[in-house]
Amino acid sequence: MELLLLFLILLIVIAIIYHARVGFHTQRPYHYADTTPAIDIRRHLSGPMLCDGVIYGPFGRVSSRFTARMEGTWDGASGTLSEAFRYSSGKTQDREWHLKAGNDGAFTATADDIIGTAQGQQSGASLRMTYRLRLPADAGGHVLSVTDWMYLLDNGTLVNRSVMRKFGLPVAQLIATMRPA
Repeated sequence: MELLLLFLILLIVIAIIYHARVGFHTQRPYHYADTTPAIDIRRHLSGPMLCDGVIYGPFGRVSSRFTARMEGTWDGASGTLSEAFRYSSGKTQDREWHLKAGNDGAFTATADDIIGTAQGQQSGASLRMTYRLRLPADAGGHVLSVTDWMYLLDNGTLVNRSVMRKFGLPVAQLIATMRPA
């Protein structure tokens, strides 16, 4: 019995160490500093875009599929990204991001369903943005902590992976592509 308890404790310690050192949440913008093509939100989130994606629930199964039409406009360092989503359920959702490009690849963003200000960083062919998202009332109205990563491909397509957490635990994941229309 003692040996089994020690084995279980060892497994828990290994899992904690693994979780702290490996995986999606351990990425940092500097890991991608030397990758190309370099992403620039003023260029790559500009003009009409098409988006396709899926949302995975907490057990790894697809809980929703969507398409979206997006339009990015910029005036210097300030931009707007309008998004019009259509979900496989027939529901629609609109969001308008207000973006401000800063120095050294940093940027901020706000939207009506974002609590506070999203913080972003561009680095090489990637960008990361973190924020708190309030879900619509019909989806429970929960507030989730979101980490978005976008990776720029050579053809101008962005691949977006987002992990949403509640109380530090992953509850959903989004995978999408965004490409010029």
